[in-house]
Amino acid sequence: MTSSSLPKQTPPQGTAPADRQATVQRLAELRGGPDVPQRPLDARALAALAANPGCRRRALLDGAGVDKSAVAQALGSPAPFGQSQFALVRGNAFEAAVKADGGEVLLALLCEHTGAARPDPAEVTVPQLTADGPAGRAFRTRQALIEADGGRWTLLDHPLLALEVAGTTAYLEPDALAVHPDGTVSIIEIKSFPILDGSADPVKVGAAARQAAVYALALEGLRTVRESALLVCPKDFSNLPTGGLLQLRKQIAATRRQLRRLTRLEEIAAELPEGVHFAPDQEPAALTAAVESVPAAYAPECLSTCELAFHCRDRARSAGDVVALGRSVRGELGGLTTVDEVLAAASGDPDSAAAKDPAAATLRRAAALRAEALAAAEPATAPGPEAR
Repeated sequence: MTSSSLPKQTPPQGTAPADRQATVQRLAELRGGPDVPQRPLDARALAALAANPGCRRRALLDGAGVDKSAVAQALGSPAPFGQSQFALVRGNAFEAAVKADGGEVLLALLCEHTGAARPDPAEVTVPQLTADGPAGRAFRTRQALIEADGGRWTLLDHPLLALEVAGTTAYLEPDALAVHPDGTVSIIEIKSFPILDGSADPVKVGAAARQAAVYALALEGLRTVRESALLVCPKDFSNLPTGGLLQLRKQIAATRRQLRRLTRLEEIAAELPEGVHFAPDQEPAALTAAVESVPAAYAPECLSTCELAFHCRDRARSAGDVVALGRSVRGELGGLTTVDEVLAAASGDPDSAAAKDPAAATLRRAAALRAEALAAAEPATAPGPEAR
């Protein structure tokens, strides 16, 4: 396994302390007040934002730390989002097992897949990273990475990394980081879904790769990050760990590009009506108006990544937005953005404005083929009694 230095992330422009304090205060107001707990902006949320950077609603609510599950419940559109309690317990037990004995199993798997010599457990440094608050933990992690001795292994268990995104600080917690004797860092992701006969669910593997890419961005400037992360999962139907490498270069480039497209939170918040906030305990009508005041960019993929997806889907369907049918369908329809416009273009009415869209001819052809197929599929007239 060879390592290389990933392209450096352009550091965010400096923010004056007064401006930062004003932003923190504004985001607290959006949650409903300084006493409302802030939900952390984690790697899973950032990966979902990177996949849909045009959604200002999710960017603002995640950046402000709003509890979107509670908001969705109050709106009457709760989503069965997240892992079950059984899956969480099983995942925590599996992670504890593979991290036992100073992470000996983790490093053995890492060395197996990278071709490195397996270290003596007594020669592995496992620094203590506990501290008060996320800022303190992030500082301890940064110091541990800087102080990692060359020539020996260092394993960081649940480190905390800081990453500036859209004007706010996200604190990210990888499962583990391993500093190799050459000073490079491997990201280790531990998941509870199985690897069956050497392969795993590609959707879940892709999500793990996107999370690892977010961690890699947060590590830039601290250590050289290896191009492959280690994914550790249960083998087949057992609780025995096995692993595989996740290639990160393309994921890092795509994630960096998408996160840079996110509008800064101050700009989104400045466009909101006076007094708007997202506290779930306010009047339902007021909460609905507050949520609707922030533009959303719904797509079917949101159903597996966002707690507000059911609410946004209902609104997209009510508005006849074709994106509710999928981004690929939306891309094929060009300037036709609603179902009514699509039907008008397919009708062949020359007086319809939609008929002038370049996609109209294709739609009319598709409508004709559909009519032919339906006509051919009509059942023949039922035979009389004499023919039976």
